Amino acid sequence: MVLLRRALLAAPLAATAQAQPAWPARSLRIIIPWPPGQATDLIGRILAQALSERLGQSVVPETRAGAGGMIGTDVAARAAPDGLTLLAGSSGPVTIFPLVQRTPYDPERDLVPIALGGLSFYILATRADFPARDAAEFLALVRASPGRYTFASSGAGATAHLITEYFNARAGLQTLHVPFQGSAPAMTALLAGQVDYTLETAAATLPNLRAGRLRAYGMSLSRRSALAPEIPPLAEVANLPGLHLGAWIGLLAPAGTPPAIVERLSAEMMALMATDEVRDRFGAVGVEVDARPAPAFAIYLREQTALFREAVARAGIRAE
Repeated sequence: MVLLRRALLAAPLAATAQAQPAWPARSLRIIIPWPPGQATDLIGRILAQALSERLGQSVVPETRAGAGGMIGTDVAARAAPDGLTLLAGSSGPVTIFPLVQRTPYDPERDLVPIALGGLSFYILATRADFPARDAAEFLALVRASPGRYTFASSGAGATAHLITEYFNARAGLQTLHVPFQGSAPAMTALLAGQVDYTLETAAATLPNLRAGRLRAYGMSLSRRSALAPEIPPLAEVANLPGLHLGAWIGLLAPAGTPPAIVERLSAEMMALMATDEVRDRFGAVGVEVDARPAPAFAIYLREQTALFREAVARAGIRAE
């Protein structure tokens, strides 16, 4: 009798479990909030292909570019939290823009982290004929003349601008910011001698460095990168312990996505990020793998927000 009663109680639970379809029961999409060819677009497509193979369902990259990544980020934030819509997130629209302007979404409220994929690191560089042979000489020279030297960025409030402001604050540099409309014109101005230095992405600087047109003093990650092993970390050569900065790219989902799906996707991301194929494909587009699962990625995002809030305050940028 007792066994019969237990069986009757268990029957509805078993029926409910059987009624729930296995995830993913159909194809997924990754919202890519940047135009084709940009780093987040390239990484998003790599992740879509790799996840398709691991999940056994097609993962379709969907471009929703515009407003510096905010349009696509908002589309993902408003999507149904069913685990079928993901976001190729990046530092600009998720970490930085909410600090400097009004955004239609709140990253902490509307998005849930799945996994960090990698970082696009930044290189401190000058023209090849700049009168400083290494980082120590560069810092001594610039510190000796507050307000004399200038740095270029890809725009006021851009990731490169705020990373440079943070570096300047840690290094004790007082220099003038000269913003440009993108990395390419900023690099052109540096090469022409119109500005003195920059902290720019590896993609923007490495071709000029290897052609002998620029001199590198260090890079923004706390460890050497396999993509440019000859360039030491600024954390070491500029005596800035703990300096570890980059434009991050990772996977997020709409808030409310079931925790079991987030955990599954996070585990799948960790597995695919450990493969040589994905690491090589990341490296080919100038992104250093820095894989972190959902809990660690959430902590990283909070740390990045605090760090860039400090940089925004130093730069005197006010939210619009």
